Amino acid sequence: MTTNDQTSERMTGACLCGQVRYSFDGAPLLTAICHCRNCQRQSGSAFGIVAAVPEVDFDLQGETRTFLDSSDGGRTVERIFCPACGSPILSKIEPMPGIMLIKAGTLDDPGHLQPAVEVYCDRALPFLPALAGTERHARSNI
Repeated sequence: MTTNDQTSERMTGACLCGQVRYSFDGAPLLTAICHCRNCQRQSGSAFGIVAAVPEVDFDLQGETRTFLDSSDGGRTVERIFCPACGSPILSKIEPMPGIMLIKAGTLDDPGHLQPAVEVYCDRALPFLPALAGTERHARSNI
């Protein structure tokens, strides 16, 4: 399955403790890597990986909390996480209304994802090589 194929398969995911679960229909519209400092901090790693899905296809169960962040351009970024274990679950960004940016590591089966784009590459950690086959942007492409 590629990230742009439409499928009737229901995909699922959860936080680390399992108190927050979600599901959505079909394959993600896009998978992206973000190297911005806020995604590095939120993920506790070198970058964040998100899978974009339409909000209308997304179902969330369990209590979440939202941290309101802002992008370099001053746009609102909602960072939604589990209040029990702290796992980041998804983000919503102002330039993409109606789209849920699921934190790919929370998917029950993330192995099929293939990132198509990398953003904030000017902030990528210097030891990271460019990922083959991605469209790369020094900053955000939206």
